[in-house]
Amino acid sequence: MDISEIFILIICGLFSGAVNTLAGGGSLLTLPLMIFLGLPPSVANGTNRIQLIFQNFFAVYGFKSKGISNFKFSSYLSISSAFGAILGAFIAVDFPEDLFKKVLSVIMILVMLSILFKNKNDSQNLYDIKNKWLSILFFFIIGIYGGFIHAGVGFIMIMVLTNVNHIPIAHSNSIKVFVALIFSIAAFIIFLYEDKINWIYGINIGFGSALGAWTASRWSYNKSDKILKYILSIILLVMSVKLWFF
Repeated sequence: MDISEIFILIICGLFSGAVNTLAGGGSLLTLPLMIFLGLPPSVANGTNRIQLIFQNFFAVYGFKSKGISNFKFSSYLSISSAFGAILGAFIAVDFPEDLFKKVLSVIMILVMLSILFKNKNDSQNLYDIKNKWLSILFFFIIGIYGGFIHAGVGFIMIMVLTNVNHIPIAHSNSIKVFVALIFSIAAFIIFLYEDKINWIYGINIGFGSALGAWTASRWSYNKSDKILKYILSIILLVMSVKLWFF
Protein backbone atom coordinates (compact mmCIF):
# COMPACT_ATOMS: atom_id res chain seq x y z
CA MET A 1 0.00 0.00 0.00
CA ASP A 2 1.44 3.39 -1.00
CA ILE A 3 1.03 6.83 0.58
CA SER A 4 -1.69 7.91 -1.85
CA GLU A 5 -3.89 4.92 -0.93
CA ILE A 6 -3.41 5.62 2.78
CA PHE A 7 -4.40 9.26 2.21
CA ILE A 8 -7.51 8.23 0.24
CA LEU A 9 -8.56 5.79 2.97
CA ILE A 10 -8.14 8.39 5.73
CA ILE A 11 -10.08 11.08 3.82
CA CYS A 12 -12.86 8.64 2.95
CA GLY A 13 -12.97 7.53 6.58
CA LEU A 14 -13.17 11.16 7.73
CA PHE A 15 -16.18 11.84 5.53
CA SER A 16 -17.79 8.49 6.37
CA GLY A 17 -17.44 9.09 10.10
CA ALA A 18 -19.10 12.51 9.86
CA VAL A 19 -21.91 11.28 7.58
CA ASN A 20 -22.63 8.21 9.71
CA THR A 21 -22.78 10.27 12.89
CA LEU A 22 -25.15 12.88 11.46
CA ALA A 23 -27.29 10.48 9.44
CA GLY A 24 -25.98 7.20 8.03
CA GLY A 25 -24.80 5.70 4.78
CA GLY A 26 -21.07 6.07 5.34
CA SER A 27 -20.53 2.41 4.49
CA LEU A 28 -21.89 3.15 1.02
CA LEU A 29 -18.67 5.12 0.54
CA THR A 30 -16.14 2.93 2.36
CA LEU A 31 -17.23 -0.48 1.05
CA PRO A 32 -16.98 0.40 -2.69
CA LEU A 33 -13.65 2.16 -2.08
CA MET A 34 -12.03 -0.85 -0.42
CA ILE A 35 -13.33 -3.15 -3.14
CA PHE A 36 -12.00 -0.72 -5.78
CA LEU A 37 -8.58 -0.78 -4.06
CA GLY A 38 -8.48 -4.56 -4.39
CA LEU A 39 -10.12 -6.19 -1.38
CA PRO A 40 -12.54 -9.08 -2.01
CA PRO A 41 -16.13 -8.01 -1.15
CA SER A 42 -16.36 -10.29 1.89
CA VAL A 43 -13.04 -8.99 3.26
CA ALA A 44 -14.08 -5.39 2.57
CA ASN A 45 -17.33 -6.06 4.46
CA GLY A 46 -15.43 -7.46 7.44
CA THR A 47 -12.73 -4.76 7.36
CA ASN A 48 -15.42 -2.09 7.30
CA ARG A 49 -16.37 -3.16 10.84
CA ILE A 50 -13.06 -1.77 12.13
CA GLN A 51 -13.85 1.75 10.98
CA LEU A 52 -17.42 1.40 12.26
CA ILE A 53 -16.10 0.50 15.72
CA PHE A 54 -13.65 3.43 15.64
CA GLN A 55 -16.20 5.98 14.48
CA ASN A 56 -19.02 4.90 16.77
CA PHE A 57 -16.76 4.75 19.83
CA PHE A 58 -15.61 8.33 19.29
CA ALA A 59 -19.12 9.50 18.38
CA VAL A 60 -20.50 8.02 21.61
CA TYR A 61 -17.74 9.75 23.57
CA GLY A 62 -18.37 13.01 21.71
CA PHE A 63 -22.10 13.00 22.47
CA LYS A 64 -21.49 11.98 26.09
CA SER A 65 -18.99 14.82 26.55
CA LYS A 66 -21.83 17.19 25.64
CA GLY A 67 -24.29 15.56 28.04
CA ILE A 68 -26.33 13.65 25.45
CA SER A 69 -26.63 10.05 26.62
CA ASN A 70 -29.22 7.50 27.73
CA PHE A 71 -27.20 4.44 28.68
CA LYS A 72 -30.13 2.35 29.92
CA PHE A 73 -32.32 2.60 26.81
CA SER A 74 -29.31 2.40 24.49
CA SER A 75 -28.19 -0.79 26.26
CA TYR A 76 -31.59 -2.44 25.76
CA LEU A 77 -31.50 -1.69 22.05
CA SER A 78 -27.83 -2.73 21.82
CA ILE A 79 -28.41 -6.16 23.35
CA SER A 80 -31.35 -6.79 21.03
CA SER A 81 -29.48 -5.63 17.93
CA ALA A 82 -26.28 -7.51 18.89
CA PHE A 83 -28.13 -10.84 18.80
CA GLY A 84 -29.53 -9.86 15.42
CA ALA A 85 -26.08 -8.79 14.16
CA ILE A 86 -24.52 -12.15 15.07
CA LEU A 87 -27.29 -13.90 13.16
CA GLY A 88 -26.91 -11.52 10.21
CA ALA A 89 -23.12 -12.00 10.04
CA PHE A 90 -23.57 -15.76 9.85
CA ILE A 91 -26.36 -15.76 7.27
CA ALA A 92 -25.31 -15.92 3.62
CA VAL A 93 -28.05 -13.89 1.98
CA ASP A 94 -28.30 -14.19 -1.79
CA PHE A 95 -29.93 -10.85 -2.57
CA PRO A 96 -29.44 -9.33 -6.06
CA GLU A 97 -27.17 -6.28 -5.72
CA ASP A 98 -29.15 -4.07 -8.12
CA LEU A 99 -32.43 -4.83 -6.37
CA PHE A 100 -30.80 -4.24 -2.98
CA LYS A 101 -29.62 -0.78 -4.05
CA LYS A 102 -33.05 0.22 -5.32
CA VAL A 103 -34.84 -1.04 -2.19
CA LEU A 104 -32.40 0.85 0.01
CA SER A 105 -32.82 4.04 -2.04
CA VAL A 106 -36.60 3.84 -1.55
CA ILE A 107 -36.10 3.34 2.20
CA MET A 108 -33.92 6.46 2.28
CA ILE A 109 -36.60 8.56 0.56
CA LEU A 110 -39.22 7.28 3.02
CA VAL A 111 -36.94 8.16 5.95
CA MET A 112 -36.38 11.63 4.51
CA LEU A 113 -40.13 12.24 4.09
CA SER A 114 -40.92 10.91 7.57
CA ILE A 115 -38.37 13.30 9.10
CA LEU A 116 -39.32 16.36 7.05
CA PHE A 117 -43.05 16.04 7.69
CA LYS A 118 -42.93 14.73 11.25
CA ASN A 119 -44.95 16.79 13.70
CA LYS A 120 -42.39 18.69 15.80
CA ASN A 121 -44.74 18.57 18.79
CA ASP A 122 -44.27 14.80 18.98
CA SER A 123 -40.65 15.15 20.06
CA GLN A 124 -39.75 14.12 23.57
CA ASN A 125 -36.60 14.37 25.62
CA LEU A 126 -34.06 11.57 25.85
CA TYR A 127 -35.41 10.14 29.10
CA ASP A 128 -39.19 10.10 28.56
CA ILE A 129 -39.45 7.51 25.82
CA LYS A 130 -42.54 5.92 24.26
CA ASN A 131 -42.92 2.39 22.83
CA LYS A 132 -39.68 0.98 24.27
CA TRP A 133 -40.51 -2.69 23.76
CA LEU A 134 -41.65 -2.15 20.18
CA SER A 135 -38.35 -0.49 19.30
CA ILE A 136 -36.42 -3.33 20.99
CA LEU A 137 -38.12 -5.75 18.58
CA PHE A 138 -37.40 -3.47 15.61
CA PHE A 139 -33.76 -3.21 16.61
CA PHE A 140 -33.34 -6.99 16.63
CA ILE A 141 -34.43 -6.96 12.97
CA ILE A 142 -32.20 -3.97 12.27
CA GLY A 143 -29.31 -5.87 13.87
CA ILE A 144 -29.76 -8.77 11.44
CA TYR A 145 -29.44 -6.41 8.50
CA GLY A 146 -26.59 -4.51 10.15
CA GLY A 147 -24.66 -7.70 10.80
CA PHE A 148 -25.06 -8.74 7.18
CA ILE A 149 -24.04 -5.59 5.31
CA HIS A 150 -24.56 -2.50 7.57
CA ALA A 151 -24.82 -0.02 4.66
CA GLY A 152 -27.67 2.41 5.33
CA VAL A 153 -28.58 0.92 8.72
CA GLY A 154 -28.24 4.33 10.41
CA PHE A 155 -31.12 5.70 8.34
CA ILE A 156 -33.39 2.89 9.50
CA MET A 157 -32.43 3.38 13.16
CA ILE A 158 -33.20 7.10 12.93
CA MET A 159 -36.58 6.35 11.34
CA VAL A 160 -37.50 4.03 14.25
CA LEU A 161 -36.21 6.34 16.98
CA THR A 162 -37.87 9.48 15.60
CA ASN A 163 -41.19 7.91 14.58
CA VAL A 164 -41.73 5.03 17.02
CA ASN A 165 -40.07 6.56 20.09
CA HIS A 166 -40.55 10.25 19.15
CA ILE A 167 -36.98 11.20 20.07
CA PRO A 168 -35.40 14.37 18.57
CA ILE A 169 -32.78 13.84 15.87
CA ALA A 170 -29.67 14.83 17.86
CA HIS A 171 -30.69 12.50 20.69
CA SER A 172 -31.60 9.77 18.21
CA ASN A 173 -28.10 10.02 16.77
CA SER A 174 -26.56 9.57 20.22
CA ILE A 175 -28.53 6.33 20.71
CA LYS A 176 -27.86 5.21 17.14
CA VAL A 177 -24.07 5.41 17.45
CA PHE A 178 -24.09 3.54 20.78
CA VAL A 179 -26.18 0.72 19.31
CA ALA A 180 -24.07 0.63 16.13
CA LEU A 181 -20.91 0.36 18.24
CA ILE A 182 -22.19 -2.72 20.09
CA PHE A 183 -23.53 -4.65 17.11
CA SER A 184 -20.49 -3.69 15.01
CA ILE A 185 -18.29 -5.34 17.65
CA ALA A 186 -20.54 -8.42 17.60
CA ALA A 187 -20.37 -8.68 13.80
CA PHE A 188 -16.62 -7.94 13.80
CA ILE A 189 -15.96 -10.97 16.01
CA ILE A 190 -17.68 -13.22 13.47
CA PHE A 191 -15.76 -11.75 10.52
CA LEU A 192 -12.50 -12.03 12.51
CA TYR A 193 -13.24 -15.70 13.22
CA GLU A 194 -13.84 -16.24 9.50
CA ASP A 195 -10.52 -14.45 8.68
CA LYS A 196 -12.24 -11.70 6.69
CA ILE A 197 -10.27 -8.72 8.06
CA ASN A 198 -7.53 -6.60 6.48
CA TRP A 199 -5.97 -4.74 9.40
CA ILE A 200 -3.92 -2.24 7.38
CA TYR A 201 -6.95 -0.97 5.45
CA GLY A 202 -9.15 -1.07 8.53
CA ILE A 203 -6.85 0.92 10.82
CA ASN A 204 -6.14 3.63 8.23
CA ILE A 205 -9.77 4.18 7.31
CA GLY A 206 -10.70 3.86 10.98
CA PHE A 207 -8.35 6.69 11.94
CA GLY A 208 -10.10 9.13 9.59
CA SER A 209 -13.50 7.79 10.59
CA ALA A 210 -12.84 8.40 14.29
CA LEU A 211 -11.87 12.02 13.64
CA GLY A 212 -14.94 12.64 11.48
CA ALA A 213 -17.30 11.07 14.03
CA TRP A 214 -15.83 12.99 16.98
CA THR A 215 -16.09 16.30 15.15
CA ALA A 216 -19.66 15.70 13.90
CA SER A 217 -20.96 14.53 17.30
CA ARG A 218 -19.66 17.59 19.12
CA TRP A 219 -20.83 19.96 16.39
CA SER A 220 -24.39 18.60 16.24
CA TYR A 221 -25.24 18.37 19.94
CA ASN A 222 -26.77 21.85 20.28
CA LYS A 223 -28.09 22.29 16.75
CA SER A 224 -31.83 22.63 16.29
CA ASP A 225 -33.87 19.78 14.86
CA LYS A 226 -34.70 22.02 11.89
CA ILE A 227 -31.04 22.35 10.87
CA LEU A 228 -30.36 18.65 11.40
CA LYS A 229 -33.48 17.73 9.41
CA TYR A 230 -32.22 19.62 6.36
CA ILE A 231 -28.69 18.19 6.65
CA LEU A 232 -30.05 14.68 7.05
CA SER A 233 -32.48 15.13 4.15
CA ILE A 234 -29.73 16.34 1.80
CA ILE A 235 -27.55 13.33 2.70
CA LEU A 236 -30.49 10.96 2.23
CA LEU A 237 -31.40 12.45 -1.14
CA VAL A 238 -27.84 12.30 -2.48
CA MET A 239 -27.32 8.73 -1.27
CA SER A 240 -30.65 7.52 -2.67
CA VAL A 241 -29.91 9.03 -6.11
CA LYS A 242 -26.45 7.43 -6.06
CA LEU A 243 -27.91 4.00 -5.22
CA TRP A 244 -30.71 4.16 -7.78
CA PHE A 245 -28.76 5.44 -10.78
CA PHE A 246 -25.10 4.49 -10.17
